[in-house]
This record gives sequence, C-alpha cells and structure tokens, in this order.
Amino acid sequence: MPRSRRSADAGLLLCDKPAGVTSHDVVLDARRRFEVKAGHAGTLDPFATGLLIVLLGEATRLQRHLTGLPKTYVAGARLGWRSSTGDPDGELTETGRIPERLELPTGEVRQRVPMTSAVRVGGERLYRKAHRGEVVETPEREVEIHSARLLERGEGRASFEIECSSGTYVRTLIETLEDAYCESLRRTAIGPFRIEEVAPEPLTIEEALARVPEARPR
Repeated sequence: MPRSRRSADAGLLLCDKPAGVTSHDVVLDARRRFEVKAGHAGTLDPFATGLLIVLLGEATRLQRHLTGLPKTYVAGARLGWRSSTGDPDGELTETGRIPERLELPTGEVRQRVPMTSAVRVGGERLYRKAHRGEVVETPEREVEIHSARLLERGEGRASFEIECSSGTYVRTLIETLEDAYCESLRRTAIGPFRIEEVAPEPLTIEEALARVPEARPR
C-alpha cells in the first residue's frame, strides 16, 4: 500500500500496543511499514497494553527526552493471590487473604528492580538471568508516585489509576498491597500524549516539539 506524503516523514507514531506482543514487535512492524529506522520512547511488558510512542527516522534523536516523561496507567489488581513475577505471567498462588485497605503509596518511593526487568546487571539483562532460573540481588531506584486513585473494587479485584515518574514498576507498586498482583496494565498517557490520540499516521517532529519544548535541540 502506498504511503502518504505525511506518513513518509520522520515523526512520532502513537500506537495502542495489544497484549501478548513485545514493544520491540511494534517497533519492527512500524520499521517495515514506514521503511525508516525506528525506536520507542518507553517499553511496555508483553502482558500490558496501551500507549507506546514509536519514533520514526530523525525523531529517534528525541528518545532520551521522551523516555523521561511521566506516565499514567490503569492497573487491575487481583486480590488474595500472589505471583512470582508480580504479573499474570508468573507462577500464581492463591492465598485467600484479601487486603482490607486498598491504598498504594504516593510521593517518593524506593523500588527494587524486579528480576523480570530489562535492566542490565553484570552486562546482561535481568530477564535473561530469570529465564535461566538465576536469582541475583537487583538494584534499587527512587521513583515518584504522583497519584494512585482507587477506581473500582469488586469481588477479589480492584483497579487503580496511577500517575508516576518514568521508571516506575507498577507491578511492584501493586505488590505493596501484599496479597495482590498486577493482573492487567494499560498505559493511557505519556507526558502530554494520550491514548485517545492513537492514529495510523505519525505526528511530525515539529508537532511533537510544540508539546514537549524541552526536547528541542539547544
């Protein structure tokens, strides 16, 4: 299918990543479609869905500015259960203990990086070590939870809207409820970009810079 003049330009493609595929899969699809180099501005776990910004062509130079933007998520917690990875892909254990208070921490929070993350330790990504059954001491990091609002509580489940700094592990945040894991995760915003803006054609670099002026070259 021929591409429009607009789609052939470098820019920011706002995608709605489905569950079951990796962020890298979405980038590869965009690379084949637009026939330019491509990257992304913040990964999503395979089980997660929602907003993924794919950078096309010269827009890949903006990556370091865009990856640091705050994020907004809707997270579904399964209560009375635990997961070895904090998400539905791990080994699940029913405890039957339902948390009485559904309050997530806000403000500055210190998190330990999970073994399922892509952070490198000893020159290798943690998830590769985890796949081999290795367990190592992972680094800790300071993150900022701007807000964590309970949206709904049902039978054995609850959902939250979470606004947080880049680098926050939402599944780790859900685990602070103790007997709970992150059953579903949907990213609804990255800085000023929202899931409602997903479109088949990219924003131009100038359109993006108008909304994120701090990313302009100095």
